[in-house]
Amino acid sequence: MQFLGLIRKLNASQQSIQKVVAFALKCFSKCGEDLWECIIEECQKGSINHRINILYFLDSLCETSLLAKAHQPPEQSSSSKQANTALYVDYVSRDLTQIVECVVPVGRQGLPNLPSTKQILENWRTKRIIEPQKVDEVLLLLSSRHSAPDTISTSAPSAAKPEPHLSRSEIFKRIEEDRERHKRLRERRWVQAQPHPGPAVPSSSTFVLASFLPLSDAENAELALDIEFENEWEATSDWNEDDVEVIAEERELCYPHLRRKGPVSDEEYGEQEMDIDLS
Repeated sequence: MQFLGLIRKLNASQQSIQKVVAFALKCFSKCGEDLWECIIEECQKGSINHRINILYFLDSLCETSLLAKAHQPPEQSSSSKQANTALYVDYVSRDLTQIVECVVPVGRQGLPNLPSTKQILENWRTKRIIEPQKVDEVLLLLSSRHSAPDTISTSAPSAAKPEPHLSRSEIFKRIEEDRERHKRLRERRWVQAQPHPGPAVPSSSTFVLASFLPLSDAENAELALDIEFENEWEATSDWNEDDVEVIAEERELCYPHLRRKGPVSDEEYGEQEMDIDLS
């Protein structure tokens, strides 16, 4: 009952979120499965604004679960490995589709939660909090739903229930909470998770789940996946003529007293002489 009271009062502030996170982790060993069922139930029954608050709560819960798991003594971690490998992260991964379907229901009612839900899912995929394959499947589901949000309502208009409208106070409350959440997301974009050095990963798996603790040099040398480098590598295009032109233009803007001697090629760019006026 105490946990239900906390989660029903949940809002977008970090103080509220961390209070529920601390209680959930404290009681995980005794009744973690029961608490998770309460989370799913509230996610199904709550208002559309409350559901997105629960999703942001799950985001913080996953990161804190990984930190708590990494801080466990080796013997305690190995003894609980059979029951649960990453605390609440396993529950989120198992029921990810059900959670997203509750947070972003079909129809116009779920559209306000769609952008924030995609941001959280992409953050989980980038930092390897949840298996990238599972996140991709849910993102594909959201993309297809966004492309045709009114498919169900147009096919059976008589059976569709009228969607509840938000009151004026709820709209203003949602605006303030969105500001708080977006501020938090901007802060967290600077955090880069490192792969978690756990047991051997099967050959069929190409990912390693994240850990939010710094790694030693020995651990870092053994890792085959560098998340930060991989993200930058995928987002950067190959070297081409446009890059040469951009560099030449920026050089002339920064040093107008330098003059090019004719067109510059890729091979000649590094060896080109420049007229420098030292007067």
